[in-house]
Amino acid sequence: MASSRHTSFTYNGQPAHVVFGSGTLDALPVEVERLGMKRVLVICTPRQARDMDRILGLLGGAAAGIFSGAVMHTPVDVTEQCLAVVEKLKADGLVAIGGGSTTGLAKAIALRTDLPQIILPTTYAGSEMTPVLGETRDGNKVTQSSPKILPETVIYDIDLTMSLPATISATSGINAIAHGVEALYARERNPVVDMMALEGIGALFSALPRISADMADVAARTDALYGTWLCGICLGSVGMALHHKLCHTLGGGFDLPHAETHTIILPHALAYNVPAIPEVIDRLKPVLQTDDPAMAIYDLAGRTGARRALKDIGMPQSGIDLAVERAMSNPYWNPRPLEASAIRELITRAYQGLPPAPV
Repeated sequence: MASSRHTSFTYNGQPAHVVFGSGTLDALPVEVERLGMKRVLVICTPRQARDMDRILGLLGGAAAGIFSGAVMHTPVDVTEQCLAVVEKLKADGLVAIGGGSTTGLAKAIALRTDLPQIILPTTYAGSEMTPVLGETRDGNKVTQSSPKILPETVIYDIDLTMSLPATISATSGINAIAHGVEALYARERNPVVDMMALEGIGALFSALPRISADMADVAARTDALYGTWLCGICLGSVGMALHHKLCHTLGGGFDLPHAETHTIILPHALAYNVPAIPEVIDRLKPVLQTDDPAMAIYDLAGRTGARRALKDIGMPQSGIDLAVERAMSNPYWNPRPLEASAIRELITRAYQGLPPAPV
């Protein structure tokens, strides 16, 4: 019997074609043909550019070229550079390989051109499952949503994640956990997303310490990518709250690394919301095997070697007041109303790397 928390809800499923497994990169030519792509632009980061031989080989004559300028936070000027390449090559489709930087750039191009996208994730970012794009201009990160942004195909190949360093795996995975956690108390929450969120959080929480212990653990890598997929669906299906607002504010304003910012902020944002979400905390306790879910996430970061202080990833102490001001302007919906003094305390604790605490 359904409980009272689900007596009224709306669910909108996001259309997406997902191929999941080991060796699934080999499905790329089939997916290119299925989407009718004839001139494909491959998007990657500068570091990845020298490793594109296999991708280009699979694309064969459909490969029109490579744009290797993807960077964090999807700055608009980089998008404009890539758009010029799209137009020059007369590209009719996009293949992005990498993490959130390449996925974000492909989505920014798709928003402007409506070109079909195939995403090949190599991290646990999760943004490949969302119709949401965060773009940065002049230090401000602005989020928007459109059906054009949602990738048409995502190929999850566990093999592509096997070389992801343990610490990056940890921060990338905790970033994915954040999508699931905030989905559980989203204004648009529903039973389908709740189930996916809890399953995804549990898979990642179990997998990340195992990856830290043995990067070659295929079962752990599989669990982590599976959890990423589920939490990414959550991010694409319901709205987010305080955690994502703070991460966009901090990342865009101070050019902080995306996944590490999420890793540091999540336990503090969850602790902030605890008084307003007792039912969600009760559901997280068995999944995270603890009576204190916020502390469990903070401890997970510590156990997997992730940094836990904003000061350690490039945020200046002088930026705390600016971050509070931006967080309080045009705030996201949140289950607990935003209070400037409490938000300042939250950011200060995160800056110092202190454990999460009620504020």
